[in-house]
Amino acid sequence: MEQYPHIRILMGIVLGLSITTLLKGLAQFVQHPDRQKVYWIHIGWAVTMFVLLVHFWWWEYRLVHVSEWTFLKYGFLISYIVLFFLMCTLLFPDDLRDYAGYRDYFISRRRWFFGLMALSYVVDMGDTLIKGRSYFAGLGHEYLFRNTGYVLLCLVAMRTRSQRFHAAFVVAALLYELSWIYRLYERL
Repeated sequence: MEQYPHIRILMGIVLGLSITTLLKGLAQFVQHPDRQKVYWIHIGWAVTMFVLLVHFWWWEYRLVHVSEWTFLKYGFLISYIVLFFLMCTLLFPDDLRDYAGYRDYFISRRRWFFGLMALSYVVDMGDTLIKGRSYFAGLGHEYLFRNTGYVLLCLVAMRTRSQRFHAAFVVAALLYELSWIYRLYERL
């Protein structure tokens, strides 16, 4: 139990860097509106990532109930949050000079972005198990369907350039995540 605050601090730093990357990336469209053309699917994933990060931090509160910490668990959790950081840096690179804009960049880097996202949903199940088997079971079948569905959709997103698919995926992912958060934490 004494180790959890120490672990939470490092996770919070990486999470903070992830959110900073997203917010700085989004702010550039306000600061320099004519520099890069906005690609709404890219922006949709940035907003979705923000929601996922905020949810991640709330989700990780349950780690306070873990009674025995090991370096392996610690390393696993740090690796998990690093996946989010990498996805955020893929959304907002330091330089777009080699690309025609965010649309071109996003489509060219989709394999990396969605590959990391698919991996994050697999790792999420391990993270949930760290919180306890009863907690994992308490999430019900929807949790397994949710994560499996996301992995499968990410695998498709890695392979397709279809604007319709990417548009539907980002809208569905954002709406579903908001619904999932509401149903998990705001039960009346």
